[in-house]
Amino acid sequence: MRNAKLPTLLLVVAGLVSCAPSHKQWHRGNLHTHSLWSDGNDVPEMICDWYMKNGYQFLAISDHNILSDHEKWMDVNVIITRGGRTCIGRYKKRFGEDWVEMRTSEEGKPQVRLKRFAEYRKLFEKKGEFLLVQSEEVTAKFATLPIHINVTNIRKKISPPKGKSVRDVMTKVLDLVEKQSKATGEPMLVHLNHPNYGYGVTAEDLAGVIRERFFEVWNGHPGVAHRGDAKHASVEKLWDIANTLRIAKLKSAPLFGLGTDDSHQYFNENPRQSITGRGWVMVHAAELTPNRLIKALEAGDFYASSGVTLTKCVCTEKIIKLEIEPQGEETFVTHFIGTLEGYDEASKPVVDKNGKEIHATQRYSDDVGMILATVVGRNPSYVLSGKELYVRAVVTSSAKPDRPIFGDQGKKAWTQPVGWQARVE
Repeated sequence: MRNAKLPTLLLVVAGLVSCAPSHKQWHRGNLHTHSLWSDGNDVPEMICDWYMKNGYQFLAISDHNILSDHEKWMDVNVIITRGGRTCIGRYKKRFGEDWVEMRTSEEGKPQVRLKRFAEYRKLFEKKGEFLLVQSEEVTAKFATLPIHINVTNIRKKISPPKGKSVRDVMTKVLDLVEKQSKATGEPMLVHLNHPNYGYGVTAEDLAGVIRERFFEVWNGHPGVAHRGDAKHASVEKLWDIANTLRIAKLKSAPLFGLGTDDSHQYFNENPRQSITGRGWVMVHAAELTPNRLIKALEAGDFYASSGVTLTKCVCTEKIIKLEIEPQGEETFVTHFIGTLEGYDEASKPVVDKNGKEIHATQRYSDDVGMILATVVGRNPSYVLSGKELYVRAVVTSSAKPDRPIFGDQGKKAWTQPVGWQARVE
């Protein structure tokens, strides 16, 4: 696992974090997806086929605590109970009877063989056009608190470790990834999934594990409590709190925010299910390879999206300057969000009805993650004064996404925090 600070600092020295005219290209990808290998309801080939045909350049199928590197047969009845009644028929129609392997088990049940990653990647990968990256969702927990961490470009399965705390479990996963990366010589990207799922990970946890540099600011699963509740902060608020603590208190680099689908269901577009096409990253990389993509992600040379496309995204220590690509008559509002030096540092724990502190992100002042400026239109910009601990931009469209989760949801794009580099050690 690489040191994530160095590439970003090198780009800052050059004066530009992203989107300069260069030989780099934008690559759209999803880093969080599930198949029948764990708790999804379709075969990997059909999932890859959907993403390839819908304008993605890379995909990581990240099943829970498993890699598709061994023999695995699945009862067709299990697929049907997951909602995949038409799965086998569609599979045969798309890839042919010769590709789809069926058998009858000793108990007389029809089964289908799930193809290994090394087998199905050959059907889709094309240099410079589409890339599959092997991944695993390391699905761990502390007590009852879920801690799910994706490892992209993994080579061997990592079993979920046990630990003495949420942070201890996160640290142990990072240790295991670093060990494997050093042994294989392959770069790997580690990101924390949906921190509000089961409210397992707090902003303080995110801040405290400074070696973790990535998390999901947007996850398309309806069950991950993206907006929080009366006792729990929203995911975006977690991001601002964690980054403020990291930069101001720990003198360390901030978290970068990813957008993902976390798709499981593939046979309808029910908004209550975790379906495709809800969240992705746009990565500015010189080549469509795992090494180049990870290098660009480590450098913060990307943005997350749930529908908004940026044609220009200049992000330096001095300025954020965007150009937004419209579709139809949609309009845009951009909020530049950050925390200023000298902010009110007061915080207090969240308590239950009996006054007992609960496992939740503490409540912080409105100074943390405040709106520093609002710009309407397609060409928003923000000039940093030097007083900001960091600044990030959130673009919101007047148009709804194709597959919304919330009734009032507008398409969005999230840039990565800048302006923090001189404050970290």
